[in-house]
Amino acid sequence: MYRDVQQWLYIRSLVLEQGKSRKQVVRETGISRKTVRKMLANSLPPAWQPRRLQAPRPTKREERDESRRERALKRQADKAAAQDWMRRLTHGRLDQQALRHELQTVPDLDRLLTRTRSGTPAQRRRALAILGLWRGFPARWVCACLSLSKKTLRSYRERFKQGGAKALFAPQVRSTRKTEDEATKAAVFRTLHEPPSTHGFNRTSWRMADLCAVLGRRGTPACPQVVRAITKAAGYRWCKARTVLTSNDPEYVEKLAHIRAILAALQPDEAFFSIDEFGPFAVKMRSGRKLVPPGEVPTVPQWQQSRGSLILTAALELSSNQITHFYSEAKNTAEMIRMLDLLAVRYRDRRRIFLSWDAASWHVSKKLNTKIAEINELAAMGGGPLVETAPLPSGAQFLNVIEAVFSGMARAIIHNSDYADVGAAKAAIDRYLAERNAGFLHRPRRAGQKIWGKEPAVTAFSEAGNFKDPLFQ
Repeated sequence: MYRDVQQWLYIRSLVLEQGKSRKQVVRETGISRKTVRKMLANSLPPAWQPRRLQAPRPTKREERDESRRERALKRQADKAAAQDWMRRLTHGRLDQQALRHELQTVPDLDRLLTRTRSGTPAQRRRALAILGLWRGFPARWVCACLSLSKKTLRSYRERFKQGGAKALFAPQVRSTRKTEDEATKAAVFRTLHEPPSTHGFNRTSWRMADLCAVLGRRGTPACPQVVRAITKAAGYRWCKARTVLTSNDPEYVEKLAHIRAILAALQPDEAFFSIDEFGPFAVKMRSGRKLVPPGEVPTVPQWQQSRGSLILTAALELSSNQITHFYSEAKNTAEMIRMLDLLAVRYRDRRRIFLSWDAASWHVSKKLNTKIAEINELAAMGGGPLVETAPLPSGAQFLNVIEAVFSGMARAIIHNSDYADVGAAKAAIDRYLAERNAGFLHRPRRAGQKIWGKEPAVTAFSEAGNFKDPLFQ
């Protein structure tokens, strides 16, 4: 009855429209007074009143997404505030008194604030980075505002922590690139000059992977890009057979150790000679690089009548950097004996002389060894210096120090030459070597921009050296 709408409306009409009292209605209908009062108080039963519309309760995922959006918006707002703070700091629009009070614990604060306004762009970035971190901004905000990497920001923080503003603004010395590191270069060439079989590789030539592995084991690791850059800068080419990169001598290590031991213990009354021949050299118009005016193209005839040829036999004394030379008709044992006699006379005040040359047949002939034995017999009786040999490994012309002198000479007076005859060519060579000897006699080192400064390497023995330049032969 309480939820009956018809009954509800009927009771209301009896009281409100017909004027009957509530007591009379209770007697006639048998409805309790309490129910009648509720009917008069409400136009409809409570169950029939329209329910209030309630918003659907969000799911947990929607709550998480909303929370994330709120946090992202807050971060964006904070990041924008940080960027605006740095911009206003740069332009001097912040209250200086409040700023100093806020950053009063920052070391060298005055110097940092000065650099934010009047420093170079790099100095402003460094000062703003430190002040932003000290202000409490996250590192990622500082990096984004100043376009810095995390590594750079970390280095700024460490430098400021260790040395303050002085260390932060100090100019940085650029570290030497690995391709320019002399120790790495020496290790690369020292390994290239050794046969791969020495390091356990069953190969006759080096592979890049094997070469990098050996360098790593030797304590000077280098990636293939570094090795390629070093070898390319030195004129090495992997695919050209005429460029000798390695020696296949099975006694390579022993011979090299013998030469190093001699040079390490060389006394003032001893001399070490690097000996080789240059040529045969045909006297004719030669090609080469030179400076020409616009519109001119230098040419050299392909077919020329030779004006003669010559062979230069020379010995370089390593301690004084002096050249002893003469011209030969051929490369044979007789010319080596001639050089031996010349050195024995010219350096008769020395107690011992060492001769180092490549493995050419006329350098190791029986006749030459017999001559050396005769000179040593005379030396035992006080007739001159003792003679000892220190042969280079076979196929290791790049270790012959005098090759650097020949390469420099060829670049200076042979390339682009057009000598009238053999005599003119000999005169130019004699003058070149005389000037070179005089220069090193007065200044025992590389002679700067002198003509012999064109030599591709310092004339001092090194197992990592590449004295034979294939471009200037």
